[in-house]
Amino acid sequence: MNIESAVSLISGLLGIGAAILAGYKIIKKKSLSELMNELTDKNTGINRQHKILSIINKRLILSGQRISSAYINGFHSNGRSKLAIFYDICNENHIEPTTEICKLLIGYDERKFRSEWTSRHLKTNTVTTCVSPEAKLPTSSTEDKSGAYTVYLSAIIAKQYAETCKRLTTILNKHNIPFAFLEGTKDIWCRDYMPVQTPSGKLIQFKYDPSYLKASEYSDSRSDVRHVDKVNGINPIFSDINLDGGNVVMYGNKAIITDRIFSENPVWDKEKLINELSTLLECEIIIIPAYKPEYDYTGHADGMIRFVDSNTVLVNNLDQDFKYMKVAIGKALEKANLKYINFPWFEHKIKGNNEHAIGIYLNYLEIGNLIVMPAFGVDGNKDAEALAKLKEVFPNKVIETIDYNDVALTGGILNCSTWVLRR
Repeated sequence: MNIESAVSLISGLLGIGAAILAGYKIIKKKSLSELMNELTDKNTGINRQHKILSIINKRLILSGQRISSAYINGFHSNGRSKLAIFYDICNENHIEPTTEICKLLIGYDERKFRSEWTSRHLKTNTVTTCVSPEAKLPTSSTEDKSGAYTVYLSAIIAKQYAETCKRLTTILNKHNIPFAFLEGTKDIWCRDYMPVQTPSGKLIQFKYDPSYLKASEYSDSRSDVRHVDKVNGINPIFSDINLDGGNVVMYGNKAIITDRIFSENPVWDKEKLINELSTLLECEIIIIPAYKPEYDYTGHADGMIRFVDSNTVLVNNLDQDFKYMKVAIGKALEKANLKYINFPWFEHKIKGNNEHAIGIYLNYLEIGNLIVMPAFGVDGNKDAEALAKLKEVFPNKVIETIDYNDVALTGGILNCSTWVLRR
């Protein structure tokens, strides 16, 4: 062998060695726990997410566990936290969260979840009740057939309203709709402080500083949106516009917001504010009048109006309303080329409680083809009347009713206390 051949051979071997070393470094660069962190990164694309799960799956196979190919191919992190994704992987693939697997995937032994998982699977292979609030961000263990939606609730609701929470999550499980609990919240009204999802799927996080929570007694109960987003692994687009999610009722490329938006953002020119909202939400913005604070301190739209389709809305029966509101709402809807259908509601007097929401059926929860309507059970045939009307308006939807009075007594109902995310 001449010198040139030897040099060439050595160079080739060195090149192969370098490639092997580089490949080894790439493989060893991130632990499985670090790869789980990458899953929550907003910059991680879908293909990379699937690749990460495939890598994790190869390691799990060595432990006798497996992530299904269907789960991997359909996976989307969708802004969930590392812990939420871990719960989902275990629940959806019937993977036992052993101490070894907990440490591999999240870096520590999640004892409470491990104990609860073991307890549940001794009885059944699926989750059929509201998960303990200590578990925080579990999802239901059913396959999602609802059009790829997940319902989120504050973890507080599972603790403070356990029976009501159980009733709701039982309905969600019955219809195979995943649910999860949000960490780091200070109140149950997650619709208001969580981001608003646009038609294209973007998450817009508005400033959460409503005038009705300005008083000092509310300072400890107003959720910090940046903190909530961070601990739940949500990476939205932030806006300095002060707007509650409960004041945004959307359908397609239309969004209805009450004129409370103007008093909440006094430094903005009204036209510029509407244009900015239209750009952020990718929607035509339709403004309707809010009730005076003494009648509705929140000024939210979701207790007043809901879409049936792009041309029609439901409104609390205007024939029972103040004449000036009937005229003003009618004009606003006419201007927006929207037809309206009067929907049942009733005024219920409770001594010492003027802020409850009992009687407002329109604050129902809608997820894909399912509607969950509150049934108050306090005013004759009103529940039956509302249910019949809802079935008439939505003949092709599945409608469930629920006793949600414990929550309604505190000022909001189903739409207020849920955050529905399209995946």
